Amino acid sequence: MEKYDKKGDISYSLGTTLTFELLLRKPEAATKIFVSTKQKRDATFDKLSVLTKTLGIPLIINNEKIFHSLSDKDNVMVIGEFKKFSSTLDNTKNHVVLVNPSNNGNLGTIFRSSSAFNAGGIAIISPACDAFDPKSIRSSMGAIFSMPFHYFSSFEEYKESAGTRDYYPFMLKAKTKLGDIKGKTPYSLIFGNEATGLPDRYLKLGTPLLIPQSSNVDSLNLDNAVSIALYSFSH
Repeated sequence: MEKYDKKGDISYSLGTTLTFELLLRKPEAATKIFVSTKQKRDATFDKLSVLTKTLGIPLIINNEKIFHSLSDKDNVMVIGEFKKFSSTLDNTKNHVVLVNPSNNGNLGTIFRSSSAFNAGGIAIISPACDAFDPKSIRSSMGAIFSMPFHYFSSFEEYKESAGTRDYYPFMLKAKTKLGDIKGKTPYSLIFGNEATGLPDRYLKLGTPLLIPQSSNVDSLNLDNAVSIALYSFSH
């Protein structure tokens, strides 16, 4: 069994909870479900058996190679194989825009936070890390299967397709503080790369915002900043 291939058409949910999310939220994408021989024949196994049978998805129990190939953790008992899928963004809803994110773990966590605070979708500006990498999927806790997202080759491409909306770039050079304004739907919250942030040209876009913080750290981690912004805009 080969490792995950970023250029391929298939990805994997590594874990029982993630695989249930796949089956419940995106069953049309699921192709196979693998169960470790170490998995107890308990209520979870019975639920998985019934669900896969109902959906017509093969349940494979005698293939331990895939667990050794894909997971470096002994506690992964279930793996879901699924076809990579595409989605579109609803222009009537609010978006999180990530410009060149580089960390799969951060990206997955942002999916989870966006779902928690009812974001309408995530726009990812390339070059960027891979939302379908199993690490991204794991850190999303399955939110990737219900949160619309789309990759764009540039911010200009996203803007052309996003319709009329307000833009809020988050930047350390911004003069307006988060919480001083109330966004009106639809709007886009824009964040830069983990290492470099947004280029200065975004200071001329919409209303740049600053998240006030102490001088104890130079900046917030990307997923933390997105979570704070989403929470503020949702209240």
